[in-house]
Amino acid sequence: MTPAQVAGVTELAICTPPGRDGAVNESVLAAAHLLGVQEVYRLGGAQAVGALAYGTATVPRVDVICGPGNAYVNEAKRQVFGVVGIDSLAGPSEVLVIADHTARPEWVAADLLAQEEHGSGAEAVLVGASAELCTEVKKCITLLRADAGAPQVEETGRLFAFYPESPQDFTAVATAFADEYAPEHLEIHLDQPRVLLESLHSAGAIFLGHHTPTAYGDYVAGSNHVLPTGGSARFASALGVQTFMRRQSVIELSPHAARALAPPLARLAESEGFAFHKHSAESRARG
Repeated sequence: MTPAQVAGVTELAICTPPGRDGAVNESVLAAAHLLGVQEVYRLGGAQAVGALAYGTATVPRVDVICGPGNAYVNEAKRQVFGVVGIDSLAGPSEVLVIADHTARPEWVAADLLAQEEHGSGAEAVLVGASAELCTEVKKCITLLRADAGAPQVEETGRLFAFYPESPQDFTAVATAFADEYAPEHLEIHLDQPRVLLESLHSAGAIFLGHHTPTAYGDYVAGSNHVLPTGGSARFASALGVQTFMRRQSVIELSPHAARALAPPLARLAESEGFAFHKHSAESRARG
């Protein structure tokens, strides 16, 4: 909501699904109150997308629909695009962690498992500096799962680990992997993470250093939580102020400019067989 408010949007509405008791999550209502949002609808899923796009007796139609959801929400947004604007088609969540020997295996393991908590095909990928580091992270994952009473890795989620073979350069492999994978979240567990930053071109959000896990971005760091997924970070960006803004072209010609531009316009119009385009310009040139 904050990017929309910064963009100057004056009419804002929130759709949020009710819980099993039929009530709306109090945290959502509190956030809406703090932001001054007056319209909150107890509605979620694809039906919320349809209601916002076309309007109902109780839900006014809107111009732009934003926010992630499950596969049904994604398909609903795909179908209403053109009737309304949308932010993106966000798929399952993902994180890529690049970690060298300075990384703490338990922290890396926790970050990978935190991503898996999103469910619905979420992926967590580690590019480690060595096989030994990847093995230590795997051990930590097993211990953390056991402590939490969670199923072991074979029973859930999609966790992957890769490391370079000798004599491959870790930094080169990691940056090439990151740009090809184009992750939603990219964590850099290095002592000097900014050294790698200039070589990274395709990620939704980049989290620098050992003390900056994705969880901070999800909740409190201030970065937007709606990010490109499924490799779309190669060409797309996070939801932001620009999502709620439009560009308009304004053209004004003086009589002199109209006369000067009419001849090339006429030739272009002739090449396309557009006689009235030509006439429209030449009539201005004649005055």
